[in-house]
Amino acid sequence: MPEEADLFRKLDSRKKLYIKTQTPEEAKEKAIPHVIRLPAGAAPEYIALKPFEQFAWRVLGKSITAKGKQDPVLEENLTKAHMRLRPEEFMAVVMMATLLTAIGSIVAGVIVGFVLLGVLLKANVALQIIVAVLIAAFPPVMVYVIQKGKPASVAKKIARDIDKRLPSAMSFISAMASADVNVDVIFKELARQPIYGGIKQEAEWITRDTELLGIDILTAIKKAAQRTPSKKFQDFLQGVITTSTSGGQLKPYFLIKAEEYEKDAKLEMKSRMETLGLLAESFVTVVVAFPLFLVVILAIMAIVGGNASGTMMILYLVVLLMIPLAQFGFIFLIWNSEKESAV
Repeated sequence: MPEEADLFRKLDSRKKLYIKTQTPEEAKEKAIPHVIRLPAGAAPEYIALKPFEQFAWRVLGKSITAKGKQDPVLEENLTKAHMRLRPEEFMAVVMMATLLTAIGSIVAGVIVGFVLLGVLLKANVALQIIVAVLIAAFPPVMVYVIQKGKPASVAKKIARDIDKRLPSAMSFISAMASADVNVDVIFKELARQPIYGGIKQEAEWITRDTELLGIDILTAIKKAAQRTPSKKFQDFLQGVITTSTSGGQLKPYFLIKAEEYEKDAKLEMKSRMETLGLLAESFVTVVVAFPLFLVVILAIMAIVGGNASGTMMILYLVVLLMIPLAQFGFIFLIWNSEKESAV
């Protein structure tokens, strides 16, 4: 009986666009050539923990695993955020960061509360204890809350990116569907387009499931619908499954969804422009007109009234504190709004 050939012995990369597996030269006569072409993003990757993650897992991994406490919400957020960590590994990182922050905060609290205030400034004992406790307790709590909520925050960021790029991606999908391209090939081509951001990553996962793991396209799309953090993209993928299983045509469905998302994008742009207009009117009223009238009134009160020093102090606070903070606040609101809406 001839020896069975290893069809995946040689791994060959061509032009950084595809990863191709082929039979060795000596096995071509013994076996049928087996070729798989994958987008580069759909290739298998070996995941290794970062040094800090490895340290946290070695120190706290056993204690966290021994508790055996399941957190399905955290596991779902890690999956949607594409953070390639198990919940136990992630919690080990969170607890280690909190522990190190707590050690540093306790040292800082003792130095500031008892050395600086007690020895140098001669403050009372109650004030020393309050300051020391606040400095020691506040940073660890903040680190724990921020780190624990990081997967949900990253998932929301990916969802916003997918929602922003969905209208243009649907135009790409509907154009390929109009050319009678199969749905698996559509997602395979979509996985090669970096302009679509988060949608490209979701398409890479679908292509990986179909091309590498041998899963049928409908099951791969169903898994992607459960994995994606975007509600709109989830509804679209579920519509693909429903249309296919009910015997419908995908081409009209893609065209309808492309028109729907294009209309939604126009309405969202109109709403965003109205919001910016409202912010501009509020800026003129709150930051320009109100401080101007307030400065004039305070200046008149300082001239006419007898308590000029108190009025001048309020005037300094308005000019040096209130007006700059209000301006920076509006600048941050407008910058954040434009950043979220930029594609």
